[in-house]
Amino acid sequence: MAFFRLHNQLVLLSSAQPSLPARIPVSKYSLASSRPPSLSVHRKMSTFKQEPHKLLLIPGPIEVTDEVLYANAYPPVAHTSADFIPIFGDSIRLTRELLYSSDAQIFLIAGSGTLGWDQVSSNLIEPGEEVLVLNSGYFGDSFSDCLKTYGAKVDEIRADFGAAVSKSDLEKALLAKKYKAVAFTHVDTSTGVLSDAKMVGETVKAISPDSLVILDGVCSVASEEIRMDDWSIDAVISASQKGLGAPPGLSIVAVSQAALKVSATRKTPVTSYYASWKRWLPIMNAYESGKPMYFATPPVNLIRAYHTSLKQITRAAPSLADRFKLHKEASQRVKDAVAELGLKQVPTDPYYAANGMSAVYLPDGLGVADLVPRLAQRDVVITGGLHKDYKDKYFRIGHMGVTAVNPERGDLDKLIAALKDSVREAIASKKMMPIQS
Repeated sequence: MAFFRLHNQLVLLSSAQPSLPARIPVSKYSLASSRPPSLSVHRKMSTFKQEPHKLLLIPGPIEVTDEVLYANAYPPVAHTSADFIPIFGDSIRLTRELLYSSDAQIFLIAGSGTLGWDQVSSNLIEPGEEVLVLNSGYFGDSFSDCLKTYGAKVDEIRADFGAAVSKSDLEKALLAKKYKAVAFTHVDTSTGVLSDAKMVGETVKAISPDSLVILDGVCSVASEEIRMDDWSIDAVISASQKGLGAPPGLSIVAVSQAALKVSATRKTPVTSYYASWKRWLPIMNAYESGKPMYFATPPVNLIRAYHTSLKQITRAAPSLADRFKLHKEASQRVKDAVAELGLKQVPTDPYYAANGMSAVYLPDGLGVADLVPRLAQRDVVITGGLHKDYKDKYFRIGHMGVTAVNPERGDLDKLIAALKDSVREAIASKKMMPIQS
């Protein structure tokens, strides 16, 4: 037996583990079954509750459920053990299901979302090859820089601040030049702009069917619908700490079989050691088939927490379709509250406004330092702008994951009340006229 302290209580964990088969056939736990394995290595949560804390409403990391946090606090196990193998394998399968893909190859690797850029840049693009980046903010800039680091020749279509790249501009660029890949940020966290992933995928494949479509979904997976197969997306990059509802530290990448073949048949060596899919593919295949294999130690606790969140997203109520609907409803509620205060959104068209976050202009005369600390005093954490040219002119709010789908928590109630009080207090402190909504 072992004890550890959570929320000033001694919680008892049994050292005994249920027996699990050393090798788990893929078919036994396939997505065709109605439920994934129960994986009863998780202990009952007892009376565990998170410590009181400020409400975290930035666009990632986000609030996590008690179950996810408890899973992360589980005593570490061997990454080759029968306790961990099915958790890793099931996490791969559930990630694929979340993206509505039948056969995408999933890579779960220790690292931030940024590691996803390195993975696609080093594995899919060879030095000197042409890539088109659809740039809708700060993360478009950074993705371009990463691609160039690995030798890509990058062209950009830069949308105006608060806008997404249009279909007509994309078509024009594709007709003018042949590209190895087209990359875009689904939700740019710096602007709150949601690009039309379905349109991008369909347009690229209609005009340039051999071009790969790479979607940066770090701020969109699990809060925005992504139908990887139906929309002809070849790679989806994500991370654990946003809509996927787990702590930070896990790079999550899904790759189509077509893109995987491109990587396998490249003429030059992969230009990264740690990010090389040639090294990681055998690992992922082994764990999914119920066998351990080693290249680098996986973050066992984080994968356990991620698996717990995936089960909540894909197997518990609300359903996956309802979760996307609830994100839209939560987003609209926040944006309506902002409008009532007389504030304007950064996205210039509501159609291109993300559902998992909001980017909002500050009133004239106020800066980020006038508002964000006031919300923090009310135990609500939001953040300022990120785009280099406008960062002190707007603020950002995250409303994804448990905050959006569990309204009984009251997160949005607390946010809206704190925002109204803080905006009015900030305006009064500057002796400004109240904003007319």
